[in-house]
Amino acid sequence: MGINDCNNITDFRKLARRRLPVPLFHYIDGGSDDEMTLRRNTTAFDNYSLMPQGLVDVSAIDMTTRVLGQKIDWPLFLAPTGLTRLFHHEGERAVARAAAKAGTIYSLSTLSAVSIEEIGALTTGPKMFQIYIHKDRGLTYEFINRCKAAGYNAMCLTVDTIVAGNRERDLVTGMTTPPKLTLASLLSFALHPAWTLNYLTHEKFKLANVADRIAAGTGSSSSVIDYINAQFDRSLTWKDAEKAIAAWGGPFAIKGVMSVADAKRAAEVGASAVMVSNHGGRQLDSAPAPIDCIAPIVDALGDKLEVILDGGVRRGTHVLKALALGAKACSMGRPYLYGLAAGGQAGVERVLARLRAEVERDMALMGCTSVAQITRDKVERIQS
Repeated sequence: MGINDCNNITDFRKLARRRLPVPLFHYIDGGSDDEMTLRRNTTAFDNYSLMPQGLVDVSAIDMTTRVLGQKIDWPLFLAPTGLTRLFHHEGERAVARAAAKAGTIYSLSTLSAVSIEEIGALTTGPKMFQIYIHKDRGLTYEFINRCKAAGYNAMCLTVDTIVAGNRERDLVTGMTTPPKLTLASLLSFALHPAWTLNYLTHEKFKLANVADRIAAGTGSSSSVIDYINAQFDRSLTWKDAEKAIAAWGGPFAIKGVMSVADAKRAAEVGASAVMVSNHGGRQLDSAPAPIDCIAPIVDALGDKLEVILDGGVRRGTHVLKALALGAKACSMGRPYLYGLAAGGQAGVERVLARLRAEVERDMALMGCTSVAQITRDKVERIQS
């Protein structure tokens, strides 16, 4: 089985599982506690139906939309994901190139193995950088200034990771950054020689954006949970968000908003967008699914800021349901990581191509020729 045999995200997940050592696959795949929220993020889309409209000329479909100050070719972009280099030796470079080729936004994580500057110069596609508030506050503003100099178009602040969620799969598999050979993991690495050879023969893993400032970014082994708990500031408040927004001075999203109250605060401190997200079910288990939070936030905020759904997207219909409920666009992380692990840049490109084809086909089946026509009357919540 290769990437050309993958017709949907489930297929890519299966192939990624075959090609990755156990700790790395489960780092992508897992959530926190009992993984209730992880599962709910996707299954909650099943609670909504799309209403088709017939006898409409759909010979031309326009999927373009504008979000975070950027016109993109279709209403789905790539969310920030940390440690991307671990899943394929091409890492963030492959994903950034694939996003540019697909005409959409690539988001670079603070916890990337490739620097802000390198990704900034790599493609002409739109780019967003994701920041966390570190205990070293100067580091946050250093990131902002570096992104300005490197030509990034937008910024997002992740606010739901003041402490790491209880990611028990990582505890079981012994996931560390960078990966290290232990008695528990040795067999898994040995059974995936292609990944192991590529990892060992390419550049050494490091957290490129913080390697010269933080010991945990220099290559010493530690768990992701240890890094977050050691470096991220638990005293983060709305005042910190307001300062970061002012320092950036451009399109700025608050990522990790789930409630109307927090969305209102985001608008008050000057954010231009909120990413409705529970961190892919990796933080607070039992948090609601993002799709269930879209309509209340849109209804309360109107046009005061852009609402972006982040989490659970596995199908084109999921994107359309979010748009019908009022989202400006959606973002995704796991699906493109499965594609990356399955086949590098070509795998990411095929994931994006499959999802884009689904969005376009399903718009035609709904009788919608533009994103603007995907309105609230096109979606209904199924009554249980």
